[in-house]
Amino acid sequence: MAATADPLQRGFSAPDFTLPGTDGRVRSLAELRGPKGLLVMFICNHCPYVQAVADRMVRDARELQAIGVNAVAISSNDVTAYPEDSFDSMKQFAVRHGFGFPYLYDETQAVAKAYGAVCTPDFFGFNADLQLQYRGQLDASRKHAAPADARRDLFEAMKQIAATGIGPDEQYPSIGCSIKWKDEA
Repeated sequence: MAATADPLQRGFSAPDFTLPGTDGRVRSLAELRGPKGLLVMFICNHCPYVQAVADRMVRDARELQAIGVNAVAISSNDVTAYPEDSFDSMKQFAVRHGFGFPYLYDETQAVAKAYGAVCTPDFFGFNADLQLQYRGQLDASRKHAAPADARRDLFEAMKQIAATGIGPDEQYPSIGCSIKWKDEA
């Protein structure tokens, strides 16, 4: 289990990227940006923390898109050591959970490193200027989904960011499986 070490680096500019998606398209940061913000989610298929919240991520991303905040999921895990996180498995995971947002593959892990992602899930909420305003948990879920009435921390933060451009002062770190880094050669 890992937790985000630094829950907020407010003002951090979203690093640029261009990555292949499970839908067969190559996507860039500029293309994904929403008029009121962007949610970048580092996830993977095998992580029980991600599996516990996948349907909630889909729900929140759909509701956020309606207010001008787009979302993207990125998998950066080492697929040699964790074949269940392969690109083909990513396609199946996206279909099974009804992803309404792009699911991208960071094969080199350069994007995860640029963002400072450490776990899955790891959520980064950017405002319209692509300045980081939220880095924290989706909700109180861990390896099991939190109760249905649990506070929707990420959703509420992104609503605030869409309305004001500024994230909440109180943020709770995301907790999940560590990103599975490739061995350095």
